[in-house]
Amino acid sequence: MWDPEKYLDYADLRARPFHDLISRIGVTSPRRVVDLGCGPGNLTVSLRERWPSAALECGDSSPEMVAAARARGLDAALLDVRDWTPAPDTDVVVSNAVLQWVPDHEELLRRWAASLPSGAYLAIQVPGNFNAPSHALTRELAASPAWASRLAEVVLREDDAVLSPLGYANLLADAGCGVDAWETTYVQPLRGPSPVLEWITGTALRPVRAALSDAEWERFRAELTPLLDKAYPPRPDGTTWFEFRRVFVVARV
Repeated sequence: MWDPEKYLDYADLRARPFHDLISRIGVTSPRRVVDLGCGPGNLTVSLRERWPSAALECGDSSPEMVAAARARGLDAALLDVRDWTPAPDTDVVVSNAVLQWVPDHEELLRRWAASLPSGAYLAIQVPGNFNAPSHALTRELAASPAWASRLAEVVLREDDAVLSPLGYANLLADAGCGVDAWETTYVQPLRGPSPVLEWITGTALRPVRAALSDAEWERFRAELTPLLDKAYPPRPDGTTWFEFRRVFVVARV
């Protein structure tokens, strides 16, 4: 399960990569714009604002997220991105922080590029911080003697969950696209008690939460908290800096 309210913690900071991504889409009057993995729809509405004359299609694999998006007035569908195919008039496809959850998504990108009409844009953004302390410490704790048997079936993603910008550039160039690929590390200012724990609770820790009972989850959080607090100490003014590396690709078919 996804928790839309927890996901929207730090919503402004989480939105920065999305806005940087769509700013590089060079189309003025698309016929259809698609948001694959729309989450609670808070960012999808900006696509409607930018291209008000376009048909807007959006969906997510989480019923909770779809419900939240529909509450914002979006006609969101429950879907698995692996099953999605573009309509003939699709001119823009956005996939923001989704494909890291999809194993072997390289073939999916090839299929989308082959199916989109000439001149369409395919814009994706994925996290590139799987080796950061936030993720590495979570994996280490999950593999510790206290938790290994309980979390043996939980897949916590590592750096091979996504490609490098160069990897995506080569993949989509080989598919015949013009490609703009880059990476950015945002130094996010977080505040409050154990802010990095709260940040990753809405995303990276979701598989752990789903596997544990309420009591186990509270114990796991209690053991992870001091590890993260040590790795991400607050400044004297109360700010905790959180390095947030993202990988971007905008391809024109």
